[in-house]
Amino acid sequence: MKSGSVYKRCSCRNPETGKQYGKNCPKAKKKGHGSWSVKQELPPADDGTRRYFRRTGYDAQDKAQTDLDHVRSLLAVAKNDRQRNQVAEMLSELSKNGDELPDAERVQRMLKHGTRLRANCTVGEWLDIWMPRQKHLARSTVRNYQGHIDDYLKPNLGEIEVDELSVSDVVEMFEEIEKENERISANNDDRHALLARIKMAPTSPRSIRRKLREELAALPPFRKPAGPSTRNRIKATLRKALNDMIAHEGLITFNPAHHVHLADEKPRPLLWTPERVEEWRRTGRKPSPVMVWTPALTGEFLDGAADDPLYGLYHLALYRGPRRGELCALDETDVATDFRSVNIDSQLTEVDYEVEESTPKTEAGTRTVGLDHETGQALRWQVERNRRNRLRWGDAWVDSGRLFTEPNGEQLRPSAVSDRFERLVALLGLPPIRFHDCRHVAATLMLAGGADMKVVQTLLGHASLSVTADLYTSVLPELALSAAEAAAALVPRSRRPTAGLASVSLTA
Repeated sequence: MKSGSVYKRCSCRNPETGKQYGKNCPKAKKKGHGSWSVKQELPPADDGTRRYFRRTGYDAQDKAQTDLDHVRSLLAVAKNDRQRNQVAEMLSELSKNGDELPDAERVQRMLKHGTRLRANCTVGEWLDIWMPRQKHLARSTVRNYQGHIDDYLKPNLGEIEVDELSVSDVVEMFEEIEKENERISANNDDRHALLARIKMAPTSPRSIRRKLREELAALPPFRKPAGPSTRNRIKATLRKALNDMIAHEGLITFNPAHHVHLADEKPRPLLWTPERVEEWRRTGRKPSPVMVWTPALTGEFLDGAADDPLYGLYHLALYRGPRRGELCALDETDVATDFRSVNIDSQLTEVDYEVEESTPKTEAGTRTVGLDHETGQALRWQVERNRRNRLRWGDAWVDSGRLFTEPNGEQLRPSAVSDRFERLVALLGLPPIRFHDCRHVAATLMLAGGADMKVVQTLLGHASLSVTADLYTSVLPELALSAAEAAAALVPRSRRPTAGLASVSLTA
C-alpha cells in the first residue's frame, strides 16, 4: 500500500518566519488544539505526476483514521492498472471537492460493469449520459423521452444525486407537475376570456382593443397540461433510465420510480347521449376528453362523409378500429382478395413533420382483422378509386402502394388525417370526437353487437384483455340503456296509464 498518514495540524504561525507551523506546531499535542488530517499517496497519473488524497478538519483522530482506511479499501478493490488509475482519478476529484467517499462495494460494481467512476452522479448528469444511448429506438420515442427529460425530469430531479434519489423525491415531482397544471389551466382560461372579449368588441375604441391585445401578449402562450397519460409516460421514462443504470452501470440497486403509484385518472370514454349532445350544443363543452358516438351518430357521420375521398378509411376506423398510423400504413396487398379481411403489420408515425414506417410496438399489434360485408365493399370502392386516379394522373401518379392515399397516390400524413376528420365532423355539426376515438366507437359497436371481449381485444390489438375491459365497462351500460329506450320508442302508443292504475284490482 502506498504511504499514508494521519496527523494533526493547526493554523498557528511561526513568529519569526510568519509561516504556519502545520503539523509541526509546538502545541499540537495539546488537547483540542488544531484539527486532524489525512494524506494518502495515490497511483501516479499517466504522465508520472504524483497524486494524493488529502482531507483535513477532523475533530478526532479516530474519524480521520476511519476515512484513511476507507480510502485504502477503495484502492484495494482495483484489480489491475486500469482500474487503479480509475480509482485514483476519482479519489483525486474527491480530494478537491470534499464530497463524501463512496461505498467500496458500489465502486467494485462500477469497475465490474466498466462504468466510468464518478465522485457523484446527479440524475441530470445520468440522463445526459443515458439519452444518447437510446438512438436505436423509434424517433417518436426518442423525442418523447427527450421532452420528458427537458420539461419535467431535469427541472425537478436533475440536481439530486442518483444514489440519493428517493420515492418521496419522485412523488414531489408529480405534485409539482399537478401544481403547474393548475397554473397552465388558469392561464389558458385567461387567454380564452381575453380572446372572447377581443372577438366581441370589434367596434370598440381602438385604445381598448389595443389594451386587450397588449394584455393577451403579456400572458404565457397556450400550453397543454400534463394529463394522466403523459404523467405515466414521464414515470416510465424515469423508470427505464434508472433500470438501465441498475442493469448496465451498477451505480444503484434500487429504482424509486418503480415504487411510485400514480392515481388512475385516465379519462373513461363517455357516450354522446341525447342529453349530453343537447348540453354540448348549448355550452360548447365536451363532458370528457374521450367521447363515443352512438350508432345513430356514427351513421350520420358516415352518411355525411359518403362522398369524401377517405370514406373507406373512416368506415374501417369506425367499424373495426385500427389505429390512425396503422390505417395510413395499409397497402393494397394487405387487403384479402375477397375483401373480408386486412392484415395489419406496420404503422406510420410522424416526427418533426417527417413520416416514418415502423412495426407495431407490441406483438398484439400485428394481427388480421376480419371485415363485415359493408366494410369490405367500402374497401373495394377504395381500390377502384385508386385505379381511376392512376389513370387520371398518368406519369404524375406516385406509386406509394398504400390503400388510402392523397389524390396523386402519395401516402397520407397521419396528422392530416386527424385534421381532415375533425373539419368534417365540425362541418356536419356533429358532437366532436377525436380521430383516435373511432377505436372506441368500433369497440363499443362490437361489444353492443354481442362480440366477446377477447375478440374485441384481438381486433383492436390491445396487449392485455384488462385494457379492453377497463376502457369499455363505462360505455356499455349507457349504450344498453340507449338501446332499450330506442326499442321502446318503436312501439306506437296512443294512451298512457294514469296514476290511479295501481289501485285497479287485477282479480276477476
